[in-house]
Amino acid sequence: MSKYFLKFFFTIIFILGFSFSKNIISNDIPVGQLVDFTGPTSSVGKPFGQGHIDAIKWINKNGGINNRKIRVDTVDYSYKAPRAVATYKRWKSRLKVITVIGWGTADTEALMETIARDKIPFFSGSYAGQLTDPTGKAPNSFKAAPYNFFYGPSYSDACRGLLTWALKDWNNLGKSGKPKFVHMGDNHPYPNAPKQACREYAQELGFEVLSVINYTLAPGDFTAQCLTLKQIEANYAYLANSSNSTTALLKACKTVGAEVQFMTNVWGVDETVIKASGKAADGIVFAVRTSSVWGDEAEGMELIKNISSMSGSKDQYRSVHYISAVCSMFYIAEAMKVAMKEGDLNGESIRNAMYKNENWSPEGLKGVCLPSTWKNDDHRGLMEVPIYMVKVNGPTDKNSVDKLMKEKTIQLVKADQISLPRRSEWRGY
Repeated sequence: MSKYFLKFFFTIIFILGFSFSKNIISNDIPVGQLVDFTGPTSSVGKPFGQGHIDAIKWINKNGGINNRKIRVDTVDYSYKAPRAVATYKRWKSRLKVITVIGWGTADTEALMETIARDKIPFFSGSYAGQLTDPTGKAPNSFKAAPYNFFYGPSYSDACRGLLTWALKDWNNLGKSGKPKFVHMGDNHPYPNAPKQACREYAQELGFEVLSVINYTLAPGDFTAQCLTLKQIEANYAYLANSSNSTTALLKACKTVGAEVQFMTNVWGVDETVIKASGKAADGIVFAVRTSSVWGDEAEGMELIKNISSMSGSKDQYRSVHYISAVCSMFYIAEAMKVAMKEGDLNGESIRNAMYKNENWSPEGLKGVCLPSTWKNDDHRGLMEVPIYMVKVNGPTDKNSVDKLMKEKTIQLVKADQISLPRRSEWRGY
């Protein structure tokens, strides 16, 4: 056998092997994932990001999307919007992603028009009301967001739900006169997202709406803000920041004796914050995206535990953010299956698949993921706002979150679930 023939033979084998490998890779479903594991929202970004990652691993291990695996590229962008935009451009040009799992409000809003042009569904960790109008024609719409989705109530609707609870609480306590409401947060797109809508609804419900109190996303000395709360005699304060700064605020307010009912958005408090805050977190209420939290006896909790085993123990405590991320990923996966069944799998077909069902929960997650409905003219998937109250029944400094929750030193107690009307003027706002 001549050396020329051998060279030709191995060249053919190399080409065939490369083509085969390329076909295997191209059969995977390319997805981009933006996470904040090191930036100012990392305390909530880590469990949320890990929930998506574990869900993808579980899906791939159990047949994938009709026998095709999800190939995810996870990028920690440290909550820096320019880095997120640059990452998306790389994904679009090199990886040909057909879906993005996003994170923050600033970067999600920065990419709204780009993903709409590229027809790439973007499932964010931002729940800004500005992302809920796919038409751009609602009365208070920010701009058209035809490819933006998220699982859960919007920040605006979550705040409206908390205000509804607060008014009921005020009446149940037998109080008279107008309760005083104050919005608190950083001057940043994320905490600002629900500010106007929430303050307007507070006024509509009959609250006395006080001037906004600013405090930073990064932890700091918030004594001055707490003294202001005490001076103005606020009754209900909505914390619009993420959990990184919550502990510092709660401790400062407990120190100065500011007696106010704190309410937070879905990122404002979690089990880690409660452990760090101790008794200062007792009684705080917050919006939740799911109908169950870890430890509840719900039908879908067994699947959540199986997914948990992808990166830890099946019985390891998982936060409210982790469970919400699993729900989000399973909605994406089911939309992909529907799109594939009906034709080509691409961004546009995944987007259209999100509209196929009404009041649906992903298979295997009933009782955990609240039934949601997305429409081609309304991306408010959920108008239900579960509200939980924090109970701190003892010292939290010496034990792990896992042990504190199992021993019920910390409890998350469901206080209410508010069903909001789907008012047309609230869409995109």
